[in-house]
Amino acid sequence: MDSLERSQALEFHRRAKGKIKISPTINIRNEYDLAISYVPGSTPACEEIEKDANAVFDYTGKGNRLAVICNGTAVLGMGNVGPSASLPVLEGKSLILKLLGDVNAIPMAIDAGSFKEVMTFCRMLAPTVGGINIEDIKSPDAFYIVNELSSTLDIPVFCDDQQGSAVIILSAVTNSLKLIGKTIEQAKIVIIGAGAAGVASAKLLLKANAKNIIILNKNGILGPSHFGMDQVQEEIAPQTNPEGVKGGLDEAVEGADILVGLSRGGVVTPEHIKKMASKPAVLALALPEPEISIEDALGAGAFIYASGLMKDPNTLLNIHAFPGIVRGSFDVRAKRLTDNMLLAAASALSNMVDRRHLSPGHISPRFFGSETTPRIAEAVGQAAIKDGAALLNIPEGEIYHNTWHRLFGDIAHI
Repeated sequence: MDSLERSQALEFHRRAKGKIKISPTINIRNEYDLAISYVPGSTPACEEIEKDANAVFDYTGKGNRLAVICNGTAVLGMGNVGPSASLPVLEGKSLILKLLGDVNAIPMAIDAGSFKEVMTFCRMLAPTVGGINIEDIKSPDAFYIVNELSSTLDIPVFCDDQQGSAVIILSAVTNSLKLIGKTIEQAKIVIIGAGAAGVASAKLLLKANAKNIIILNKNGILGPSHFGMDQVQEEIAPQTNPEGVKGGLDEAVEGADILVGLSRGGVVTPEHIKKMASKPAVLALALPEPEISIEDALGAGAFIYASGLMKDPNTLLNIHAFPGIVRGSFDVRAKRLTDNMLLAAASALSNMVDRRHLSPGHISPRFFGSETTPRIAEAVGQAAIKDGAALLNIPEGEIYHNTWHRLFGDIAHI
């Protein structure tokens, strides 16, 4: 970001004084309204919930409320900036979730030094919300938190860094391979970055039948002889690198079809691109600076290029998929988030680009398309029902219809 953009962004935040607000869903016009909405009118609802815990979804806003929780240890490429400094990002995420998914997301920056403290906070908060999103917490802590809470809470536990990243990457890989002319089983995929996003993406790619994935952390290719892996990396390593390649990025990219960057700016050079297979796809997703620029990548022979920057033709951002994932989960009152729900989200996202329009400059749907959230929500909700992870059984098409009208009102629709 140049100095002018920086000053404009600071002024925007200074004037906004926060990017979301709490507004009432009902009006209080007289004493009767006050009595019905507060005291004693709240008492009957409390009594019904006491008799049936699931009634909380009928009498409160729990079912559409998401807690966005961060302790500031891994904020948007900046690292450990602390909880207070994470608030602008959390508010931005909450804004996007409201605008693109009609989800009432609440930013919560917490002063928690350990992942156990984060888990304790989440457990205490769970009765208030329909879901929890673990945001910008360092790896491997984020994995421990999500795994533990997912197995103990009766609401879905999200991690946009993990699940959102994995869905958009699988979608982009799927459409890239259609253009390259290979199946996911045939493709060699290299992932730079073995943090939350990298490992989660590898896991979902494996679920989608990828057979040849290489993951690198800052010390090189993950594998049996690699030292310096954390527990999460040690668990994923045996499922990757079937050819036993050793070394660093120079060795990993040899003959690769897809290069996924989830690390930091500038780590990929034109020479790396030249070592890849013919018609290579480069997904350089580090922010705020991609691993390699579009000019350098295309100049070195990249067939497809994507980044997390709005200025580039293929913009891949977690928020492309995440509002739909949450919306679909909430609409069926999902108790947990399953792999099949994420696979369904990725499939819905990739299929939104019609084969007639699929091209190296168009592997993902346009960011503000009106169909994105409704289609992903429908796919996620139906997958949850099939997996037995949903409390509600919603007929096919209804989630899509309801989501579209949530976001766009009574505009005429096909």
